[in-house]
Amino acid sequence: MNRVIFFISIILSILDCQKANAQKISNYTMASFSDKGVLAPKEWFTGTVWLNMNVKPEEEYNVNIGTVSFESKARTNWHSHTNGQILFVVEGIGYYQEEGKPIQLIQEGDVVKIPKNVKHWHGASHQKSMRHIAMITEVDTDKTEWFEPVNDKDYNAFKAPFYEVENRLSPIAITNHEELWPEYISKVKETDPDLIEIFDNFAFDEVISHDKMDVKLRVLLIMASTIASQGLTEYKMFVHAALNVGVSPIEIKEVLYQSVPYVGITKVIDFIHETNEIFKERGISMPLESQSTTTTETRKEKGLAIQKEIFGDRIDTMYKNSPKDLLHLQEYLSSNCFGDFVTRTGLDVKTREMVTLSFLIALGGTENQIKGHIQGNLNVGNNRETLIDLMTQLLPYVGYPRILNAINCLNEILPNQK
Repeated sequence: MNRVIFFISIILSILDCQKANAQKISNYTMASFSDKGVLAPKEWFTGTVWLNMNVKPEEEYNVNIGTVSFESKARTNWHSHTNGQILFVVEGIGYYQEEGKPIQLIQEGDVVKIPKNVKHWHGASHQKSMRHIAMITEVDTDKTEWFEPVNDKDYNAFKAPFYEVENRLSPIAITNHEELWPEYISKVKETDPDLIEIFDNFAFDEVISHDKMDVKLRVLLIMASTIASQGLTEYKMFVHAALNVGVSPIEIKEVLYQSVPYVGITKVIDFIHETNEIFKERGISMPLESQSTTTTETRKEKGLAIQKEIFGDRIDTMYKNSPKDLLHLQEYLSSNCFGDFVTRTGLDVKTREMVTLSFLIALGGTENQIKGHIQGNLNVGNNRETLIDLMTQLLPYVGYPRILNAINCLNEILPNQK
């Protein structure tokens, strides 16, 4: 029992060390690890694989523990161990297969227990790298036997990795989901397959098929709604999705910054921290290039100008009708909300107005502001059809009550001309 506890403590120490000190891998390529070790022998591995022996067989512990870093598509040959093997996946996504069984997806946090004398292989996935810690105990009696390489035909046989939900998801739902999160493995799929079937067939087939909205814009608008909804977990998913489909880090940060005057810094600060963590993982240098176009002296003037561009003469009326003791709020709107934020580059005005409408819809209870920004969207060139598409795409993420309230506002400001 003491020996088992000792081995577990070694593994936990290694995992902690990996988390604390290793640079995170990027989405599609293996980062350069200072501790990645030496290149694995080509006779036993396909592709680029690095080995780092953490605990060597000749040491006193009678255990072999090594960190193995696979670049995308890299893998071991078929092989077996007389004493079995345990894999601790610490980063990335990979594959594991035993002879005669289907390929399994493995990802960070998974523990793979390989039985004694079972012929198997493991390695990285098609698009992402993978890093695991491999452990063999009782090394003095273990024998590893190497066999033939895993050929491309067998390796490529693994298709539609996320959705093995008994073929209950439509091909369109699978394709659209894979576009946003290639090879992502959902834990909810295992525990709540009925929900995955219902939600994904609806959100990634039926809803997306409603219109031809550009995928980058759609992802940005949904991401904006998750900030206002305080859905931090889903927000992180959509930051990854945005980067996966080619949205720039600047565009992501501009949506995040613009949420502050609508949602409040108290609710946004955690989203800023999580975004920065994702950027670090992806190797995106910060701070990003500034998108500011105003100074302390010009922010009110430029803010007022862009307010009038969006809302027209209504702004003059708002200033004229404001009580003196509330006039400062009108000035804050011009100089801060619009001067500090909406004047920034990185997103055009049409996109910013759609992003703002996404915030307001997701917040709920903002019907007066929704009506104003529906008119603002119209003024900058976003017509009724465009706004219906926006509301449709937000539906799975904010729910029916908020969307139906927004539709009522739309019908009041922009009635359908039959």
